[in-house]
Amino acid sequence: MKRSRILFNMAANVHPADELNKIANKLGCDVTDLEFANYMDEHDELRHLRNDFFYPKMKDLSRTDESLVDPEEDCMYFCSYSVGLCPKTTEQYVKVELAKWSKQAVEGYFEGDLPWALCDERLDQKLANIVGGKKGEVAIMNALTVNLHLLLISFYQPTESRYKIMCEGKAFPSDHYTFQSQIRLHGFDPDTSLLCLEPREGEVTLRTEDILKKIDEEGDSIAVICLPGVQFYTGQFFDVPTITKAGQAKGCYVGWDLAHAVGNVPLALHDWGVDFACWCSNKYLCASAGGVAGAFLHEKHSLNDFPKLLGWWGHHVDTRFNMDNKMDLSPGIYGYRISSPASLLSPPLKASLEIFNKTTMEDLRKKSKLLTGYLELLINTKYKRPTDTSKSAQDEAYIDVLSPVDPEQRGAQLSLKFSVDIHVVCEELVKRGAVCDVRLSHAIRVAPAPLYCSFQDVHRFMKCLDKSIAVAIAQKSVS
Repeated sequence: MKRSRILFNMAANVHPADELNKIANKLGCDVTDLEFANYMDEHDELRHLRNDFFYPKMKDLSRTDESLVDPEEDCMYFCSYSVGLCPKTTEQYVKVELAKWSKQAVEGYFEGDLPWALCDERLDQKLANIVGGKKGEVAIMNALTVNLHLLLISFYQPTESRYKIMCEGKAFPSDHYTFQSQIRLHGFDPDTSLLCLEPREGEVTLRTEDILKKIDEEGDSIAVICLPGVQFYTGQFFDVPTITKAGQAKGCYVGWDLAHAVGNVPLALHDWGVDFACWCSNKYLCASAGGVAGAFLHEKHSLNDFPKLLGWWGHHVDTRFNMDNKMDLSPGIYGYRISSPASLLSPPLKASLEIFNKTTMEDLRKKSKLLTGYLELLINTKYKRPTDTSKSAQDEAYIDVLSPVDPEQRGAQLSLKFSVDIHVVCEELVKRGAVCDVRLSHAIRVAPAPLYCSFQDVHRFMKCLDKSIAVAIAQKSVS
């Protein structure tokens, strides 16, 4: 079987579980067999990308129990929703800038591959390619929440009749606080001006049709709709183009927090007509904890006269150093830059973007669907909630996958709810070198990122999960 038929030619309407089982049947094995995981990795056209990252060893993780693992073995890293792995070239690129500082001092502003005064502009087109932005629509600057505030200053201009911000009820806290503070700054009350979307009773994700219905019902009073591209808790991938179009049809501006989407799922911000967006770079983008963030402004707003906070770096570069205090504002998102770029945060982003440039988001997405689908398939094979209501069946350990079943509506992440104590399960997983986390109130998030995670990693994870659940069951029976 040609490898291209495995990862790159799966029909759009074929569920990953069906494709995986089809491959296993042709091999004459079961998807739960190590042989199957090895075969998938051997025929993975993107497997070489893992070599571009430092992959933590068991011995290097502070919470790993070395009596349970091989200290020299790679861990199982499924925590890219928090921080991505370190590209191997990052240290080299940072050292170049430190050497330039030590040897050339002020000349570093305009010397080298990443001149400090222009380092953001040397990278922003590569970043724009990942989010589907055109030249001049993406800027590298600040941190995510700072950028969200800067953009909302422009786009949230409430009136007596149109004053609400629509968000999701489980928005990441920093977003929620941003919305509340922007509303208060304009003299409105978050209790009546913040419209929070909630899932249907008994469900954990939002249905697109319910979002569209709420937009239709409330749209005339909504100034801004701001949702996450991928929801941090459930991993749900929202229908960005459909929601954007619906919101704009009702006269709303529509923006997106792409913290968990950038580098995770394909994006086409320009073609989708998104008004604005912002994101961090520490997660799937792998540009370091606290890495410099990004912002998008559609070209249709490039000459807007919206309110905005101004700074020297928003001044057009050709006249910036005239120092005459006559603002020559750069068009588009460049005009939102306030301070000079973070020169020592640019090298990690450069290292990351070079790796992304070796593939495409479309190919990463195809692998991601199979990889996450493989994890889901293995979980459902052994731990699906029993339909039998007898007492013996109820005593069996099971796992509910909170993330959408439809692979088109999720990214790399699966959020798992357990019938046993998740704190025990997570602690035991971490002891065995599976890096993931508990997100309260009741989910363990597991994200096999396609840049560097393998099918063998997922297979190993399931073995660790079996042992961890066994410990949780044993502790429950003792108590």
